[in-house]
Amino acid sequence: MRNAALAIALWASVAVARPQSPGESFTGTAGNTTIAGISSGPDSNGKYEISGPGIRASFIAYGASISNLFLNDTSGVERDIVTGFDNASYYGVDRQHPHFGGVPGRYANRIKNSSFVIDGQTYNILPNEHPTADSPNGVDTLHGGPNGWDWRNWTVVAHTSDSITFSLTDPDGDQGFPGEVVSYVTYTMGNMTWDIRMVALATTKVTPIMLSSHTYWNLDGFANTETPLALNHSLWMPYAGQRIGTDSILIPTGDILSNQPLSLNDFYSTPKQIGANFSNPSLLGNCGENCTGYDTCYLTNRLPPFDWRTSGPVARLRSAWSGIQVDVFTDQDAFQVYSCGGQNGSMALKSTQGLHGVQGRERTIPQYGCIVMEVEDWIDGINQPEWGRDKKQIFGPGDDPYVLQASYRFSLNGTAVGLLGPGSG
Repeated sequence: MRNAALAIALWASVAVARPQSPGESFTGTAGNTTIAGISSGPDSNGKYEISGPGIRASFIAYGASISNLFLNDTSGVERDIVTGFDNASYYGVDRQHPHFGGVPGRYANRIKNSSFVIDGQTYNILPNEHPTADSPNGVDTLHGGPNGWDWRNWTVVAHTSDSITFSLTDPDGDQGFPGEVVSYVTYTMGNMTWDIRMVALATTKVTPIMLSSHTYWNLDGFANTETPLALNHSLWMPYAGQRIGTDSILIPTGDILSNQPLSLNDFYSTPKQIGANFSNPSLLGNCGENCTGYDTCYLTNRLPPFDWRTSGPVARLRSAWSGIQVDVFTDQDAFQVYSCGGQNGSMALKSTQGLHGVQGRERTIPQYGCIVMEVEDWIDGINQPEWGRDKKQIFGPGDDPYVLQASYRFSLNGTAVGLLGPGSG
């Protein structure tokens, strides 16, 4: 009863309160507790739609995932700019899906040796990446393990015309993690904005918690007549002068590396296209062994005090073809960029994306056809005590909850020049 009471109190403390809108009902239920909702429920594809001025999106209970995100480009054509499946049932069937739009947890990104130490006790969790002969299940843990949070069905506890809240209770011992964790994720649409608030509470034991949003972006909706790739997207990260050094399987080494101006990993001194350095042979291995591109954790170095809502975006992504631009604001201190080098054309586009009936254009997601931008804390910080991330990543009963906040603010930029003027990418 205590944990149930804590869960209800947590949701009440983080749900976005607002007055009832005309024509909106409050009939959804979670257990025996009445929660704000729209009685229509999901559509025929198992998706819940919410919208704001100039923007609409669909979400599914599987992984608390975003499945569609629609807005008009500079030509007035509606584009669906995130990856996913047409029907919610496909996510659980097609297990190769690469965490499309979900919430990885209870610990996002990688955990070295699938283990960590808290208060002198070593915890061994389930591995799920880089199998070897000696370790057939893998040598590290990615995104919470083989049954991480983005592989599970969440509960919809609130659904209004512009907002939806999902909940998940992760039991003690699941994937090897200690203690129960209760989490709520709220997505809200505003005027060309998508806001995220994630909250998680450790109810019984001290445990690591680090979440993220694992959304795959193509700001052209894969409809660019010149290329299906996202390498022409321009990226600017004005606070990302440093990155976390990793080994050949992307496990942090403990080193904090400088992104020198005009270097391969420099997106902070000036914006540049994702593919600007792909002809440089030095980019091979930049995202792991035999990998060309980016799978990189950049540090967001803002001098305190700052208000994350107004201090400027931590990242700006723009396509000159569609004119769609997104500015990412967040309270998190790191930002992972993945250039989709692992895609190989085996994942189908949604019916709302790409070109139809065009010879030579496969209706699949090609290698480098998307960009993943993950707001999060310093990856594998639980195994790097010298970084001092415990207060951001380790939580126990009686502690303040884990909180992640982000705001994706969209605009249309129809100029042919770069993000900061001519020649700037």
